[in-house]
Amino acid sequence: MSSGHASDAAAGYTVRAVADRLGIPTATLRSWNQRYRIGPSRHSPGKHRLYTEADIAALERMLALIREGASPAGAAAVVRGPVIEFGDRAALLDAAFALDTTAATTLLAKHFGEFGVVDTWNGLCRPAFAEIVAEQDRGVGCVDVEHLLSWCVTSVLQRGNPPPQSSDPAAIVLACTSGEQHALPLEVLRAALAERGVPAVMLGADVPAFALTDTLSRHPGTPTVVLWSNHESTALFATVRACLDAGARVLVGGPGWEATRLPPEVGHVDSLHAALDALT
Repeated sequence: MSSGHASDAAAGYTVRAVADRLGIPTATLRSWNQRYRIGPSRHSPGKHRLYTEADIAALERMLALIREGASPAGAAAVVRGPVIEFGDRAALLDAAFALDTTAATTLLAKHFGEFGVVDTWNGLCRPAFAEIVAEQDRGVGCVDVEHLLSWCVTSVLQRGNPPPQSSDPAAIVLACTSGEQHALPLEVLRAALAERGVPAVMLGADVPAFALTDTLSRHPGTPTVVLWSNHESTALFATVRACLDAGARVLVGGPGWEATRLPPEVGHVDSLHAALDALT
């Protein structure tokens, strides 16, 4: 496959490369993408649409159905599955409250696939969690629902946005401070970075300061460390200081840091968009 036909496989394939691979005209692929939403679901302004392996697998299934006698519209309906509306959280909440992980993960995977990590997190997941918390405030026992939905989001992001391949050590380290168990926001950030082809080392929840300095001592470069704290009790200045002393650039995120006086060289990111801007 020539370099003019495709980008690196980790980033995606051009319409010409996919047409050559499947043996159909590029005009057909563009028509199916416009009419049936089979193919790249999103693209950046000024950039060509790139097909992923998942997009190509859907096209191969559509072609097989057509060869078996289905119409293009009928085949697309089977491949595409149920149409979802952006930010429609009713079905997701119904699945979560029913403890139906299969339905919840299916809905999340479709939404993340069609609308991307950032828009799905801000437009679907955060409002869904807010409704669950509001139910808890009204006395409804649904902490289990919150945990289940958090697990579903994490599992979908790990499957759908695995770490991108890179020959260089990741220049970003993501970690919750010691005692902080709420790692989902960092998992979302990791996935959003992966969606952009940016690798990150994910250390997860409850990371002691000494573990972070061990990580930094193994890194050949000067990485950026993102420290997440959801509670004031876990906004540990000593962890920030340890990372700075190890030579890292430090960003902090989460409501726990709001009352903490931080050195001027430490950045405070207050949203997913802000974190991505600071890191990319």
